[in-house]
Amino acid sequence: AVEGAMIAKFRNSGQSCIAANRIYVERSIYERFLERFTQQTRALKVGDGLAEGVQVGPVINEDGLAKALEHIRDAVGRGARLLCGGQRIAGKGWFLEPTVLADVPPGAACMAEETFAPVAPICAFDTEAEAIERANASPYGLSAYAFTSNLDRAFRLMEALEAGMIGLNDGVPTTSQCPFGGVKQSGWGRELGSEGLEAFVETKHISLGLR
Repeated sequence: AVEGAMIAKFRNSGQSCIAANRIYVERSIYERFLERFTQQTRALKVGDGLAEGVQVGPVINEDGLAKALEHIRDAVGRGARLLCGGQRIAGKGWFLEPTVLADVPPGAACMAEETFAPVAPICAFDTEAEAIERANASPYGLSAYAFTSNLDRAFRLMEALEAGMIGLNDGVPTTSQCPFGGVKQSGWGRELGSEGLEAFVETKHISLGLR
């Protein structure tokens, strides 16, 4: 789960439309997850994306960096724990330390808006129903991720999560052969896959009378 969450969150420096914006972890493993996730986040190499070994590049522009820093300040001001990162990296460019926030309250901006940066807000949940309710408490629904060894739970999550794409034990759920798109305010229609071609063709209905 930690490895999958790392990919889902920090791929392309967190600047992917399907990057994980909120991470919910079962309380029984919450602190262990935080420890491992934070350890791996601290180990990420930040720098020029063309340089060897670099894993996290810059935020897209000054406005993007300012928004990410404001989301961090807002979350901490509302009681979230800053486990690592949280600062702009000095020097040329819009570089932000990969950041982990724990115990982020529902009212924090990063829980409602897309941060689009290497910032990971993490919260604990007690029941499956609570996790689903909180995950679905968004006007958006492009992608969702779930990590579980329980097949029954996996099928329940597939049915209940309000997202156009779901990665089950998979932090990279997209391929060019599969339809890409969301639900709710994440848009209509699909691209890629056979479904993506349907928007570019005309359907012709033929009715043939037989005698």
